[in-house]
Formats: sequence, C-alpha cells, structure tokens
Amino acid sequence: MEGTGGSSASPAAPVNQWWQEFSKLFQYYLDKSTPHATYRWIGTCVIGSIYVLRVFYLQGFYIVSYGLGIYLLNLLIGFLSPLVDPELEPSDGPLLPTKGSDEFKPFIRRLPEFKFWYSFTKAFCIAFLMTFFSVFDVPVFWPILLCYWVVLFVLTMRRQISHMIKHKYIPFNFGKQKYSGKKSSASSSRTRAD
Repeated sequence: MEGTGGSSASPAAPVNQWWQEFSKLFQYYLDKSTPHATYRWIGTCVIGSIYVLRVFYLQGFYIVSYGLGIYLLNLLIGFLSPLVDPELEPSDGPLLPTKGSDEFKPFIRRLPEFKFWYSFTKAFCIAFLMTFFSVFDVPVFWPILLCYWVVLFVLTMRRQISHMIKHKYIPFNFGKQKYSGKKSSASSSRTRAD
C-alpha cells in the first residue's frame, strides 16, 4: 500500500501543464492584439480568403459554408443590436435617447467588437478544419442554399435597420466627434460693410 500515495505522477500531468502554458501564452497574445483592431480584421480577412479558396478549389463543403454564413449573420445581429432593447425590457440603466433633447447615452452593443472579431475568426478556423473531413462534404445543390441565405440576410438586415430607425441609434462611431463651434462672424461683417 505504500505505492498508492499521492507521490506517483499522472501520465496526463505533462499534457495538462503544457495546455496551461499554451493557454496562458495564447491569452497573452490575444490581450496584446486587443487595441489593434485593423490588423486583427486584416488577419481575419486573410483567414476567410484562405477558407473561400479552399472551398472553391475542392468544389464542396457547401453545407459547412451555409452553416458558417448563418452563424456569422447571427454574430452580426448581436454586433448591431443594443445591449438593452427598448422594445423588450424597460431598464433603469442607460437607454437609447428617443428625442433630440434627451441627454447623450452611448451605444452599448450586445456583442462587443472584440468578442465579435474573436467569434468570427474562430468560426472561420473551425469551418476550415471541417473541410479536411469528408463526412462534412454533403452533396447539395448550392445555388438554393445561396439564394436562401441571401433572402435571409436581406430580411434580417431590413428588420435590423428598421429597428435602428425606429429607436434612432447608429451602431457605429466614425472617429471622435469634433465640436465645430459657432459660425464665424466674418461673413456677416462683410455684408454690413457693403
């Protein structure tokens, strides 16, 4: 019974230690990439292009691509939606302004940009890996899937845009807002001099 103590090392211990070190390193680089949104999205576009080229070259995996498209559409809806939907739940927290005289309240997304990017990239990577297994290559007439996805995209975006118009919010900010100040009085003084 002396050999049954806690001193014997598990054969999975080195694997667990390696996985923890890998997870820490991965999280470190993920954290360092947070402020570099442009470069992150360029990398995602490269990964997406590689996936599209692989599907085009193999002439298959249309079901995987359709599932990827539906998932990315779902992510896009979360990215464009406010955290608190004014139609569904009245809240004591920050709401979207409804009148011009309301105080400014920032747009808070249901899905933040970083999580949107991370899920977007992860979805492309998983779909790319799925193209290496023939079990996911289900024969299907792809134009029907494409038409159905386009109709779904148009209907969903129309609903989302009408929601944005109804509640008067824009989910994008195009840089820092600049104060233009009062109009110069030079033009009015010129007209008085004449």
